[in-house]
Amino acid sequence: QVQLVESGGGLVQAGGSLRLSCAASGRTFSNYVMGWFRQAPGKEREIVAAINWSGRSTYYADSVKGRFTISRDNAKNTLYLQMNSLKPEDTAVYYCALDRAMPLQTTPRAYDYWGQGTQVTVSS
Repeated sequence: QVQLVESGGGLVQAGGSLRLSCAASGRTFSNYVMGWFRQAPGKEREIVAAINWSGRSTYYADSVKGRFTISRDNAKNTLYLQMNSLKPEDTAVYYCALDRAMPLQTTPRAYDYWGQGTQVTVSS
């Protein structure tokens, strides 16, 4: 079993920054692909970014490229999402997720374990 706990969400003005963290426990964190997803009210859950086990391969949704950076510290069993130049349309609940398969996946159903989510609200 895997436990994922997100933190770092909050309220920020447009143009501001936030750093999300996801602490993992229960499995060897470094073996697996990790991803950040988000879900806004009335919308489907969507991929934000994903990272392979070593951190050398990453994926970003077009909407966040150049603004968000995904990273991981395998020694600390922690996943990060640095979010800069935030926009009101980034407002959503952000989830971290773990995928036991090796290739980077971008669909939510490919991921096996999920955190409880953290709210990010960007005011205009």
